[in-house]
Amino acid sequence: MPANFKAELVGCFGQPVAENPTGAMQEAAFEALGLNWRYLTVEVKPGDLGNAMLGARAFGMQGVNLTIPHKVSVIPYLDETAPDAAIIGAVNTVRREGDKLIGENTDGKGFLCGMRTDAGVDPKGKRAVVLGAGGAARAIVTELALAGASDVLVVNRFVERGEPMAAELAASTKAPIRFQAWQGYYPVPADADILVNATSIGLYPNSDAMPPVDLSAANPRMLVCDAVFNPPETRLIATARQQGLPVLDGLAMLVYQGAIGFELWTQEQAPEQVMKQALRRALGLLG
Repeated sequence: MPANFKAELVGCFGQPVAENPTGAMQEAAFEALGLNWRYLTVEVKPGDLGNAMLGARAFGMQGVNLTIPHKVSVIPYLDETAPDAAIIGAVNTVRREGDKLIGENTDGKGFLCGMRTDAGVDPKGKRAVVLGAGGAARAIVTELALAGASDVLVVNRFVERGEPMAAELAASTKAPIRFQAWQGYYPVPADADILVNATSIGLYPNSDAMPPVDLSAANPRMLVCDAVFNPPETRLIATARQQGLPVLDGLAMLVYQGAIGFELWTQEQAPEQVMKQALRRALGLLG
């Protein structure tokens, strides 16, 4: 049988992407399963996204991840968008189906998987507070609502951004999603079961920053989650841990959304532990 030297290609399009560790995680997964696949991390300027997607089609790429600033602007270049991604209004993963490129959103699903698997918390019937109104917040709010959360409160500084988002997602999901303006320090209510930082506050290189929240009245069983993965031990996570609150760092969301993407692309079960170890190694968290 003749040798096959053709590698299947996937990748990430964004700007900036130099500090995105997803490739290390996906390449480790391909190697673990003996797949001749390659993950390309590609800097794509906003004005070049259309050409980049044409290139993905021309190269026969099996899929791509989209990161800032392309999660919304990629949608016109796709053949289809999955129903939940359409509700969210953003795509972070594209998969190939024949000649079609189909947009998915694995961010919220990855977050829920981390919550259930690593933190042992099911959002059904829980009251959640989500800080932020960007792409990550939209995905997390949508998936919490679809998973049966009894109440989802969106807290954001900019009313003109947060209030329409909450109203739109409430209408789309038929779920109890509310909005509250963020003024000064936000006192987390005692009846909240889950707090999620879905902003970029605390992301490297601004690792000392912390969302202006007051945890003093928090339920001692409230799960504190941060979508920021670099560093994993954000100030929010460290503060919550010091207060004795259960926590879920951003590595969980990154790993599980990547595992879901891996399975969409390859139709193989993702080696999650391999991916976790590779990500921690890439971020210098292993000795």
